[in-house]
Amino acid sequence: MSLEQEVKLAVHGESKLNLAKLDWLQAMTSEQKQLHLRTEYFDTPQLKLKQQGIALRMRQMDDQWLQTVKTSGKVKDGLHQREEWEHPILNGEFDLPLLRQTPLAPIVDDSGSWKQLQRLFYTEFQRDVYMLEAQQDTLIELAYDFGEAGSGDNKAVIHEIELELRHGALEVLQQIAERLKTELKLSYNNRSKAEIGYQLYQQNQAS
Repeated sequence: MSLEQEVKLAVHGESKLNLAKLDWLQAMTSEQKQLHLRTEYFDTPQLKLKQQGIALRMRQMDDQWLQTVKTSGKVKDGLHQREEWEHPILNGEFDLPLLRQTPLAPIVDDSGSWKQLQRLFYTEFQRDVYMLEAQQDTLIELAYDFGEAGSGDNKAVIHEIELELRHGALEVLQQIAERLKTELKLSYNNRSKAEIGYQLYQQNQAS
């Protein structure tokens, strides 16, 4: 289990940002790469996991699969702090022994509840990753995501920047987030991708 600490910034507008024009950001970048991610989120039709503050997802990142369990945690001014259990797996099938090491264990051990789990929504986007080496020995992963979330016929745009603290000072992370917010058309985003997906699912059920 790890404590995930990240600031989310919503991008205003449908045009992709050109982060290369920010010289100060490029100067901090030690590594850069581009990924294609598709993530499927699972719950019961009655949203049993959501009611318990748990999110379960399966993510395909290029040729790698990851299963992830997250708690809802705390959110304030775009800063998301939550517990996370993430494991690489060999294929798109859940590893139940690993899931039993998470808050999902009671669901896994209840065969009736586990059988009710189904894919409710997905996200699919291109992610531009920048590893930022900042002051106070701080390493930050900047992820710029551009794509969509969907459930049934309902879709929504995913257009955001996530700044995740890998190690170092949280205040440095927040300073970089504030600088990005002042120089680009961004605002602090308290909504997770899962929340967007759940809203789409509920809209789909209501229609």
